[in-house]
Amino acid sequence: MQLLKYPIITLIKKDILLEMRQQYTLYGILLYVASTTFVIYLSMGQPEDQVWNGLFWITQLFICINSVAKSFLQESRGRMLYFYSIAGAKDFIIAKLIFNLFLMLIMSIISLSLFTLLLGNPVHRMLTFIGITLLGGGSLSLIFTFLAAIAARAQQSAALMAILGFPIIIPQILLLMKISIPAFSDVVMEGWAQLVYSLTGLDLLIITLAIILFPFLWKD
Repeated sequence: MQLLKYPIITLIKKDILLEMRQQYTLYGILLYVASTTFVIYLSMGQPEDQVWNGLFWITQLFICINSVAKSFLQESRGRMLYFYSIAGAKDFIIAKLIFNLFLMLIMSIISLSLFTLLLGNPVHRMLTFIGITLLGGGSLSLIFTFLAAIAARAQQSAALMAILGFPIIIPQILLLMKISIPAFSDVVMEGWAQLVYSLTGLDLLIITLAIILFPFLWKD
């Protein structure tokens, strides 16, 4: 009955409980973040600003793939049938979007902390960069949650995610790198606010498309 009254909250709690019980998955992601950052440190030391920025967002991309893409892979067909009988498609996809969003925000902060600790801190405006990191991490999580939902229902998860994600994620990574540039200097970048608004608008578009399109996949 609780699921029928508050399906989104209950589904989010379900994902949290699964993460707590399957702690090896979370620890595996944390190990990936730490080992990747450490390998970059061993190979490059403390790189210059632009290299640091590029490496950070590429690392964020692969962290997101490892942490978010698995969200639909762990849902078996029988479990999906159970969710279909007690919750709606919109509630299910919204719960996934919210859970993966918060998971990626935590991973983004951990990643930024490790980069700052091992690779130095070339950022001049730290609060600005933290805000961009949270916005970028959230954007990546929304996109890959949507792609993982499509790929999982098509039963070709890995291949389809790569095919669908490449033309979408590359422009976004380039946009995030460009938005981050003012945080590394005291120079004001003209048109910076418009780029941030564009990224926010893209996030809202992804959420809207997920809510509209996922119910059609859900029926399959």
